[in-house]
Amino acid sequence: MKPYDLAIVGSGMGGSMLASLNKEKDVVLFEKDKNLGGCASTFKRFGSYYNAGATTFVGYEDKHIVKEIFDKALYIPDILESSVAIRVLQKDKIIDRVKDFEHFLEQINRAFPNKNNREFWQKIKELDERFWSLKKLYYAKYSLTSYIKSLNSFMVLLYNFKIDIFKSAKSFIKEVLGEISKEYKEFIDAQLLITLQTTSKDISVLSLSLGLAYPFHKVFYVNGGMESLFENLLKDINLKRKEQILKIIKEDDSYRVISDKDEYLSKSIVLNSSIYNCSELFDDKKIRNYYQNFHFCNQSAFVINFNLNCNEEFLHHYQIILDKEIPNSISKSFFISISDKNDKKMSNKGLSVTISTHSKASFWENINTQEYKKQKNITQEFIINAFLEHFETIKKEDIINISSATAKTFKRYINRSNCGGRPITLSNILQTPSCKTPFKGLYNIGDTVFAGQGWPGVAIGVKILNEEING
Repeated sequence: MKPYDLAIVGSGMGGSMLASLNKEKDVVLFEKDKNLGGCASTFKRFGSYYNAGATTFVGYEDKHIVKEIFDKALYIPDILESSVAIRVLQKDKIIDRVKDFEHFLEQINRAFPNKNNREFWQKIKELDERFWSLKKLYYAKYSLTSYIKSLNSFMVLLYNFKIDIFKSAKSFIKEVLGEISKEYKEFIDAQLLITLQTTSKDISVLSLSLGLAYPFHKVFYVNGGMESLFENLLKDINLKRKEQILKIIKEDDSYRVISDKDEYLSKSIVLNSSIYNCSELFDDKKIRNYYQNFHFCNQSAFVINFNLNCNEEFLHHYQIILDKEIPNSISKSFFISISDKNDKKMSNKGLSVTISTHSKASFWENINTQEYKKQKNITQEFIINAFLEHFETIKKEDIINISSATAKTFKRYINRSNCGGRPITLSNILQTPSCKTPFKGLYNIGDTVFAGQGWPGVAIGVKILNEEING
């Protein structure tokens, strides 16, 4: 059996981007589901198409890592720049997150008057721009060379950002904006939950900036659903769709990959699955122990999909921030993605809508079937009613083909119950998993290893791993 150069398990952002950069090699990619993209997939139900989660595509612009990777893969995506990245609805306030700084500043000053708003948001924007101008970001472990390169990268960050690497976001907000209102704080934290999976109390000023500044970049709608990105990135890759990997056995100079359909050999393995589930694939005690050292991130999502029969013009993305926490959730807000009316695939039977909020994976996994259905319906009804309250021209009968998903749903289709990894904070950065493992030829990629969530965060990890693999 001739070994592959590279076997990739999982077609999420990390696995697909990495495969596209190595298509000149003998590469094979396995995907358990029929749909590509993992948490960012597109699926068909009731004869319509829906995105599985929040659908912002950001980072496709000059001097940004996402476009750099897509350019190297020789792929130009079919995308439409959103005029408003996110429209935030909070009580009687409407705040448009837009790329134009002065326009956004007008919005924030009207919603939350503060004499230091310009100073605060200008600093956020400047730190973000400075970060993405860096060319040699690196983080890996388990060899002297990796530690030296990681230290050098940290020194570059320290030189460029100084105390902002360590200074807490919470203290920075108080120092610049003073004692802000509860609503202003909830506005900031709701944005951070989308981008960083955490709030301002646990992060540095630099992380705060990266989390809040992404709407200052170009934000796109993907025509044909998010899965179109993965289909095109993988068009030249040997793709094993609907094939689940059951076991990986480390041999002398390769890995034996056992699926539910066949066996394969590969010189190197990249796991684009959640790092918290990787131990299940190995019998080797040392490898199992390595993966079991990473504590499960309990954060997941509750997602609602439906079609909307409405002729009204909508933006692509909204966020609604409520007064009280959503039932069975850990958030007061939910994120809405609406298909473009001119998207013939996604809007073939009315607009395709995806609504998502944050919840705990363990809650949904630890209740019986009857209670699960009851609580799922409670959460769904609450969110739908809140949605209708904020879009007064939409009637309940305009919503059809409604369904919802929890951590148990994600586990069934994409083999993971959590969504995203543990947020990188001041206290845990040194424990953050790297793409490199202590075992030769075994790597990880995706949102549960450095550098984290979303297209830009995962793309940083892809660039680092690609350099590791190719020297």
